[in-house]
Amino acid sequence: MPNYKKMYLKMFNKVTDVIEELKELQLECEDMYIDSYDEYPEEDDEEEE
Repeated sequence: MPNYKKMYLKMFNKVTDVIEELKELQLECEDMYIDSYDEYPEEDDEEEE
């Protein structure tokens, strides 16, 4: 008989690891976006005056 508990725990642990990796990647990409905004400010700011 398959060991469902072992299979479930293995899958659960991997999924939670991947979720954490995705969260870290999201934060890293958000920082990259914010940094790039400082380098290339929107031109629309000048038109509002």
